[in-house]
Amino acid sequence: MKRTKVGLIFGGRSVEHDVSLVSARAVLNNLDPARYEVVPIGVSREGRWVTSGDARGLLDGGLARSAGTRAVLTGDPSIGGLVTLDGGGAPMMFDVAFPLIHGTGGEDGTLQGLLELSGIPYVGSGVLGSSLGMDKAASKVIFRAAGLPMAEYLVVSRHRIETDAASVAREVEKRFGYPCFTKPSNGGSSVGVSKVKRVEELPAALTEAASYDCRVVIEQGIEGQEVECAVLGGDDPKASVVGEIVPGREFYDYSAKYLEDTSQLLIPARIGKAQAEEIRAMSIAAFEALSLSGLARVDFFVKKSNGAVLINEVNTLPGFTPISMYPRLWEASGVSFSALIDRLIEIAFARHAQKMALKTDYAPGQKAPGTR
Repeated sequence: MKRTKVGLIFGGRSVEHDVSLVSARAVLNNLDPARYEVVPIGVSREGRWVTSGDARGLLDGGLARSAGTRAVLTGDPSIGGLVTLDGGGAPMMFDVAFPLIHGTGGEDGTLQGLLELSGIPYVGSGVLGSSLGMDKAASKVIFRAAGLPMAEYLVVSRHRIETDAASVAREVEKRFGYPCFTKPSNGGSSVGVSKVKRVEELPAALTEAASYDCRVVIEQGIEGQEVECAVLGGDDPKASVVGEIVPGREFYDYSAKYLEDTSQLLIPARIGKAQAEEIRAMSIAAFEALSLSGLARVDFFVKKSNGAVLINEVNTLPGFTPISMYPRLWEASGVSFSALIDRLIEIAFARHAQKMALKTDYAPGQKAPGTR
């Protein structure tokens, strides 16, 4: 049986570069070698695309910043693979891409746009879904339109923070007060996120968040449980069991996620059956409202005061590390890590086939097949 060539894309210029490498190693170790041939594609911290042995070197952390054979994925669908910038050799072909670049440049629709232009099937959401899911301010607008309950929030620009921070503080006080959280609108892994307990802490927190993005989301602090649900599928997405995060720090920041071993991931979450079903239904509703595909992790709060469920955000390319919640939730739901990868690749091919079947030309008076 011919093996499927999987272009595993990892690294990137995002602040989540190191997390991407861990995810890529885990996926690489769980791709069945009898079914798949891996084409490693690394993107260095400075944006250099490298392949073959150089990509393996990057994956192992041994590639110098400026080293490696430079390659590029063109927007020409007739090529369908990577070409080296020195012009030597045939294009490096692969059947499907598995993007594992978390954050900016990999999860925000930019890489997906390049893959679309190249005509290559790929795992995960398309351009629109990736962009909406990555931008917390935009996704909240969609959530509200879909009738999904959320905590109070405020979106402010870097310009306003720099020129009129006092008015931001007044609006926060008027809208929801403290504690609150400040975070970059486009970002992940809790990078740039701060918990603000009093007004004196707000300016520094806003400046920190604005150093990562030109828009900052300020959210009302919610006292309660942090729970997560994994979604998998295409036209008929399914939701996993619900898990719970018990942070080892005051909140689930980057250190608590990746650098320390003090947080707890509880599966299933310590919630009632009705709450779990509500969260699963809301996860699928959010997935569909944002036009997502393949995979997503949806994060929620369960309020301590009354048990109300509030959606927080989605992650369209969640971590695939051995301890990440997304694969663990599906494992608890009866889908192994390897089977999960198989399913994601199947969805990628199915979505690509649907798009390829769409008409790309038009003639006046032309009717669709089967119509009168």
